[in-house]
Amino acid sequence: MALHITGDPAADELLSDDAFALLTGMLLDQQVTMESAFAGPVKIRDRVGSIDPAVIADVAPDAFVEAFKQTPAVHRFPGSMAERVQTLAAAVRDEWGGDATAIWTRGEPTGAEVLKRLKALPGFGDQKARIFLALLGKQCGLEAPGWREAAGAYGEEDSYRSVADIVDPESLAKVRATKQAAKAAAKAAKG
Repeated sequence: MALHITGDPAADELLSDDAFALLTGMLLDQQVTMESAFAGPVKIRDRVGSIDPAVIADVAPDAFVEAFKQTPAVHRFPGSMAERVQTLAAAVRDEWGGDATAIWTRGEPTGAEVLKRLKALPGFGDQKARIFLALLGKQCGLEAPGWREAAGAYGEEDSYRSVADIVDPESLAKVRATKQAAKAAAKAAKG
C-alpha cells in the first residue's frame, strides 16, 4: 500500500507504513486542508522522535504542545489538537496494545464492527469514522465484510467525497470540487 495524500513523499511514506500515523492524520483532519492534516504525523515524528502511541502518550503535555507549535505548525489549533492526539495515543496504547491495526483486524471484524470500534476512539465521530473506514477499504486492503455499507456514501466507488478517494493530484482536485459543491449546497439551503 502506497498512499498519495499529502504531496510530500516523506509524509506519504509514513502514512503508508504506520497505522497510528494514518489514524493521527485522520484525527487532525478538521479545519485545515487534508494535505496539512495528513502531513502532521511526520512533523510529530520528526519533532518528538517517534510516532509510537506509547511514546506519544507519555510525552509531557506542555512539551507536546510546543512540538505542535513549531513552524510549520502541526495544526492551526496546537493546544487542543495536541491534547486530542495524546488522548488517541493513550487509547491505542491501553485498549489495543499499542497496535492501531488491531482496531480493524483483531478478531476478523465485520465492517460494522470496525466502524463501531473507530467511533469509540477519542476524537472520532460518525463521519470521521466512516471516512477512515472507507480509506481502509479503498486504499489499505481492508477486507472486512460489509465495510462499504458501513462506510455509507464514503464507501461508494468513484465517489470522490473524501481523503479515502485521493490517489493522485487529479483525484484530489475531484474531492475538492465535491466538497466545494456540498458547501455551496448547504449554504444555499440555509438561504
